[in-house]
Amino acid sequence: MVELKYFERSDFRQLINWIDSSEFLLQWGGPGFNYPLDESQLEKYIEKANDVNSDTLVYKVINKETSNVVGHISLSKIDKENKSARVGKVLVGDKNVRGQGIGQLMMTEILKIAFNELNLHRVSLGVFDFNVSAIGCYEKAGFKKEGLLRDSRKNGDDYWSLWEMSILENEFMANRRSSGIPL
Repeated sequence: MVELKYFERSDFRQLINWIDSSEFLLQWGGPGFNYPLDESQLEKYIEKANDVNSDTLVYKVINKETSNVVGHISLSKIDKENKSARVGKVLVGDKNVRGQGIGQLMMTEILKIAFNELNLHRVSLGVFDFNVSAIGCYEKAGFKKEGLLRDSRKNGDDYWSLWEMSILENEFMANRRSSGIPL
């Protein structure tokens, strides 16, 4: 099991250490960050996050069994009027726990916040088409592919295509019921 707790300044160094290349930073953080990631960029990232009126919630992911921080995730573009938000900055940073279902647990926890606490209707995300393991994780969590944004990000001389995916509140609830998990 994992627990999401607000990402704080004391977590900066660990996240910086996990982001070890410009390509990885582009996958994790999009065009809003520059390599190498540093504390000033992270300061700006959390500057207006994690308060009552914020449209962004930024979390560290804690393995409940070991109490170690193993990942990072955010919920941004929270739109209370349209009851929507966007999952981003998804990272299982601890390489020792990759492939053990941590990503799936992270997605479940962020969706519980989105649908059960914030009472949202729709949650979306974007994932590069070559990130097959992430796409599989998101599909297991109930996300559906909506469309492919072809050649949407430039990385050096290459272009990367991005899948847009989303899940609706009723789909999340149906997945929970069919899995026998309490809502």
